[in-house]
Amino acid sequence: MLSYISKRILSLIPVMFVVSCVAFLIVYMIPGGPATALLGMEATPDQIEALNTELGFNRPFLTQYLDWFSGIFRGDWGESYFLHQSVLDAIAEYFPPTLSLAILAQIIALIISIPMGILAAYKRGTALDVTAVSVSLLGAALPGFLLSMFLMLVFSVYNHWFPVAGYASLSKGLLEHWKYLFVPALSLGIVQAAYLTRMTRSALLDVLYRNYIHTARSKGLKEMKVVMTYGLKNAAPVILTAVGQSFGSLITGTIVTETLFNIPGLGMLTISSINRRDVFVIQGVVLFVTLLYVLVNLAVDILYGFVDPRLQPGRK
Repeated sequence: MLSYISKRILSLIPVMFVVSCVAFLIVYMIPGGPATALLGMEATPDQIEALNTELGFNRPFLTQYLDWFSGIFRGDWGESYFLHQSVLDAIAEYFPPTLSLAILAQIIALIISIPMGILAAYKRGTALDVTAVSVSLLGAALPGFLLSMFLMLVFSVYNHWFPVAGYASLSKGLLEHWKYLFVPALSLGIVQAAYLTRMTRSALLDVLYRNYIHTARSKGLKEMKVVMTYGLKNAAPVILTAVGQSFGSLITGTIVTETLFNIPGLGMLTISSINRRDVFVIQGVVLFVTLLYVLVNLAVDILYGFVDPRLQPGRK
């Protein structure tokens, strides 16, 4: 198992290198250069030159990259020119709301999608199956912001069951925390449930007609027990992959939802940083969420080894 995990971690090295290069180049892709972006178009050439010298932008490109890359491991991700705090501190401050929102949305998505996917596969070709597939396709096609607006009207504006917008930290209690997050999490969860329902159904249908399933049926086991005991177990790797991708997309794709519901998460930090042209924060957020997405997929790969030992080296 250690060999399997080591190989998965080593396979991330080239990915991490590419990610770091892309994140580093973001600063230099801004028209006029990073100094102009920070100071504004009205800045004089002398001011731009002074800032380039202060921040080291006039050094050789490779030297800048190596210095920045080594700083990642030292916890030095740069300083925000507008927030007057380190980029890592800014990310640490804004990340918890995004993480809470993603976790709650993922829980909602799993509660909806796993039973729907199992029932759709179990009742393949019936009205239940057609309904589940149709609803999942509708959920995937519906724009997220429209769904968010609809849920906001139903749950908050008309019925006053939940706050319209805002955020309560965990220090105010779990119920209060989730009360503010429920509607935006439901919006994100429904979209992810549409994807996970189709993946669960597809994964189960792929295994339900294999020989070992026919053998289990021939022993007189009830169909639902066959589906749950043998089918779901063998479909788990595919479902696990889908869940990992879903959670990764929730972490990286909450910008619109956070802005709409006024949640102070990474999405709002990204939007405000873009508006201010706070290039170092933008760079840091891109690097952070990309690395997080990669690490989520690494965790899924490692779980693979436990769910399906055949994937481990030397196992068949």
